[in-house]
This record gives sequence, C-alpha cells and structure tokens, in this order.
Amino acid sequence: MPLVIRVAKKYNFVVKPNKRTSHQGDIPNVGGLNIFISFVIFFCIFEYYQIPNFYSLLMGFCAILLVGLIDDLIDLRASWKLLGEIIAGCFLIVLADVRITNMHGIFSIWELSDAVSYFVSFFVYIAIINALNLIDGVDGLASGMGIIYACFFAIYFHLTGNIALSLLAYGLSGSLAVFFIYNVFGDSRRKIFMGDSGSLLLGFLISYLTFQFLELNAYWPLDTLQIYHMKAAPAVAICVLFVPLFDTVRVAVTRIKHGTSPFCPDKNHIHHLLLRIGLKHKQVTCVLMTVTICFTLLGIACRNWSSIWLMVLTCVIGFILIFILWRLVDKANSESSNKNQINN
Repeated sequence: MPLVIRVAKKYNFVVKPNKRTSHQGDIPNVGGLNIFISFVIFFCIFEYYQIPNFYSLLMGFCAILLVGLIDDLIDLRASWKLLGEIIAGCFLIVLADVRITNMHGIFSIWELSDAVSYFVSFFVYIAIINALNLIDGVDGLASGMGIIYACFFAIYFHLTGNIALSLLAYGLSGSLAVFFIYNVFGDSRRKIFMGDSGSLLLGFLISYLTFQFLELNAYWPLDTLQIYHMKAAPAVAICVLFVPLFDTVRVAVTRIKHGTSPFCPDKNHIHHLLLRIGLKHKQVTCVLMTVTICFTLLGIACRNWSSIWLMVLTCVIGFILIFILWRLVDKANSESSNKNQINN
C-alpha cells in the first residue's frame, strides 16, 4: 500500500477537493490497484489449480480494473463505463460460464433457458457492480461492507465444504481489510481512496460469489448437510446486499421522478442523508455496516421462507428505515434554518 500511494502521488493519480467531496488536500484514488495486486497474488498462489476457468476469471479481473482506472483518470461517460462493465462481465458470465441458471421457484420459475440465463445474469451483475460503485461515498463504507459480504460468503462456503470458493472470499476480505485501515485511519500522508478501480473490482468479485452461492443452493449436493441449504437463496442474497441495492433503486426512482437522468450524480444517497443529520464519516460507515449485518442475520434466520415473502419483508423494513431517516433529515434542516434565522 505505501508503494501504491507513493506512485499515485508521483504521477498525480489523485482526487482534488470539489463540491461533491469533503476531504482536504490531494488524495490518491487508485486504492483498487492495491486491492487488485494483493488479491491476484493470493488468487494465483492458492486458487489457480482449484477454480474452473481460472484464466477467464483472471482476464475478467484485469478488464474491470482497467475500466475503473480509466474512469478514475478521465471520468468516462456512463455509456462507455457500462460498455466496459459488460465486456468485463463477458469473461465472467460467458467465458467462465459462471451465471444464474435457476430462479429457485420464484413466480413458479425454476431452470432457465440459456438465453434467459445470460440476460438475468448480466442484469444482476450490472446491478451489483453499479450499486457497490455508487455506495462508495464516505471513508471505509464500500470496503467495510465488502468485508462483511466476503466474510459471509467465506464462512458459508467453508461450512458447505467449498474450500476453493471459501479461500477466494477470505482472500478478498484480507485485501479489503488492508485498504480499510489506510482509508479510514490513515493520516493526510497515508490516506487513499478506493476509486472506481476498487469499487468495480469489488462489485465484480461479489457478483462472482453471489452467482456461486445461488447455484450451490439451486443444485444442492446430496453429500452436504441439509441444515446449510437455503431455500430462499435469492432473497438471502438480496438481504446481504440490501443497502447498496435498495439505495441505488431509490435514488434512480427519485431522479426520474424529478425529471433528471438516473445517471446524473447528486447528494441523495443514503450516506449523504446520514451526513446531513450530523454524523461523521466513520459514524456513517459504522451505522451502515451495522444495518448490513442486521439484514444479513435476517436473511440467515428466514433462509427457508418463501423468497417472495422474505423480499417483501426486507423491502418493508427498508422503506420504514428510509422514512425515519428522511424525518431526521427534515428535522436537522429545520433546526439549521431556525439557527440561521436567530443568528441573522
């Protein structure tokens, strides 16, 4: 990490303070490069002989990192960024053949045809990768939540005997942990941001683990303990990833409702709302990581419910929480306005 920081500062791979940021000074924004290097070294040493289609996945890692780095350096248009994500996704979904092939009985749909499977897989992949990209707005948030996701999959695959997938998820959590320390606790000389290179890479890997999780539960091995089988696996995956997925959908709908493009950046994300009620960056990260853990535990506790009912319950809780947050934001705005009037 110190080497990446020095190189980034030397070649001006930094983000300067602007109207959408709150940091001071020029901070390197290529933390994804360090996550990539540490994870790929681990991946090549421990995983190359255990993971099917190893080289296709490795090419996918490189492709998504390249898309993120280019976006960090020249700020790609949304359409070009989406094209890059799709190209990287082809290595995962088409060449490595890691995709969703079963709907687990949702709307009485089970196995999918190849065409529908590819469409659903790309849709879910794009949703996950962009949700994690958009949630990366305060120190430690994307990496902290990524650690929770990786640990969930690592422990689950470990318990079900899928050691190769478990090792991969443990390796990802370790790579993110190093970045988390520098990003959250680093001073002005050692601080670094994840950048799109990191958030897109994280989304790519979480998509891979999610697909494997769904496929394992769709075609449960007979020699694996039934207690670990999750009948509502799609809903459980949504519970685990609920915060970024729900926030992305909410923000997109809000933008469309106000007549703006869903791709137009603003300060309406959930972490922005928490900042507006007076929380600091570390507090926002702590709150949202706690919420993520709670939703993950909800998914585990209700893993054998109907997927539809679990998704409905999760969304209802999400709407209640966002309603409470908006009330707190309104209260904070009112108090701020009253204070300004008194001062004037």
